[in-house]
Amino acid sequence: MSAAQKSPDVCIAGMGYIGLPLAVVMAEQGLRVHGYDLNARRIATLSKGEAPFDEPGLPDRLRAVVESGALSVSLAPVAAAHFIVAVPTPVAEGHAPDMSYVEAACRAMAPYAAADSTFIIESTSPVGTTEWARDILREMRPELFGSVSGPSFCYCPERIIPGAMMRELTENDRVMGGLDAEGARRGAALYGRFCKGEIHQTTARAAEMCKLTENAFRDVNIAFANELSMVCARAGVDPWEVIRLANHHPRVKILQPGVGVGGHCIAVDPWFIIKAWPELTPLMASARRVNLDKTRWTIDRIEETIASAPTGARIACFGLAYKPDIGDLRESPALEIALHLTRAHPGRVVCVEPHLEAQDRAPLEAQGLRFVEQAEGEAAELRVVLVPHRAFAQIEAEEAARPVIAFHRAG
Repeated sequence: MSAAQKSPDVCIAGMGYIGLPLAVVMAEQGLRVHGYDLNARRIATLSKGEAPFDEPGLPDRLRAVVESGALSVSLAPVAAAHFIVAVPTPVAEGHAPDMSYVEAACRAMAPYAAADSTFIIESTSPVGTTEWARDILREMRPELFGSVSGPSFCYCPERIIPGAMMRELTENDRVMGGLDAEGARRGAALYGRFCKGEIHQTTARAAEMCKLTENAFRDVNIAFANELSMVCARAGVDPWEVIRLANHHPRVKILQPGVGVGGHCIAVDPWFIIKAWPELTPLMASARRVNLDKTRWTIDRIEETIASAPTGARIACFGLAYKPDIGDLRESPALEIALHLTRAHPGRVVCVEPHLEAQDRAPLEAQGLRFVEQAEGEAAELRVVLVPHRAFAQIEAEEAARPVIAFHRAG
C-alpha cells in the first residue's frame, strides 16, 4: 500500500470459508477491506479475482470487489480500524482445541493496531479466548492501553453453512459479545453495515459459549437419530419409517440419521466444552461417541454386504462431502468410509462426487481414491449412497435391479 492510499477499514486474518465471504460482503457495503492469508497459492488466486473454492454467488461478487479495489489481499496484515480473526481452530490430539492459528493471527496484527482499534474474533474458540487475545495485545503493545478508551475486543461467532454463505451472512441474526459494553457496541456498529438480521449484544464469554452450545445441541440431536437408526436395524425396523411416524407427534421433531457427523463445526465444537468441563458433560461426550461410532457401524454394515456379494464385485461410493450438494470434505465421515473401502478392497472401489473439481480430487487420488463419472459408478454391482446429493436421487429407486446401500433418506 502506498503512502497516499488510505488505510483499510477492516483487516481480516484468514481467507477461507469464513473470512473470504465476510470480506466480500463487507466490501460490497462500501468498506475498504484487506484480507490476508499465509497460503501463497490462495492469495495468488484471490489477487486475480478468482474464488479458491466453490460457493454459490461467490465468484462473480468476489471478482467485482477485487476489480473495484474495495478488497485487497496479501500474505500479511496491514493497519486498519477493525481487525477480524477468521482462522481455523481445529482439535489437536486428544480432542484439545488447537488455538495456534488464532494466536498467530493476533500476534501478526498487533504491530498494526492503534489505541482505538477494534478486534473481533469469529473463529470458534473456547470460553475465555477473547480475554486471552486482549492479553496478547497488551503484552505486545502495552502503550495502547494507557488511554481512556483503548482497543476494544469482541467475539462474534460465524453462523453460515456452505451452499448458503452469501445469503446467511446478511440475513442471519448475529451475537456480538464484548469485553465491555463499548466493545460490543463498536462491533455491532461495524456488522450493522451488512447484517440485516438482529445483532444481539452480550458479553464475550456468553457469545463464546453460545457458539459452542449451538453446535453441541445439534450434535446431541443428531446422535439420537443415529443411535435410533442402529437400534432399528437390530430390531428389523425401518428407521426412516419410525422417524416419519414419530414426527407426526406435535412435540416431536427427530432429525434424519446418516453415516456420522462432519463439517467444521458440529464434529469439532462440542469438544471445546467437553475438554474444559469433562465432569459436567457426559451427555455431550456420549453424543460425540455415538456419532463417531455411527461411521464405524456403517463400515461394518457395508463390509457385511460386500462379504455376501459375488467375488470381485465392483463397489461405487456415491458422495464424499460432509453434507448434500456441496464439495466440502472437512471432517467428512463419507470420505473416511470411502478411504477405508478403497484400502480394504484394492482395485474394486470407485467414487462419484460431482461437487469436486479436478484440483480438489488430486490429493484424494494420491491417497488411492479413484473417481469416475456417475454413469460408470451406477454400473457397479454394489452402489453405496453415502451423501444424498440431488444428483443421486434416482439411484435408490433402482434398488430392485441392483443392490443399493443407502444411509440417508429424504423426508
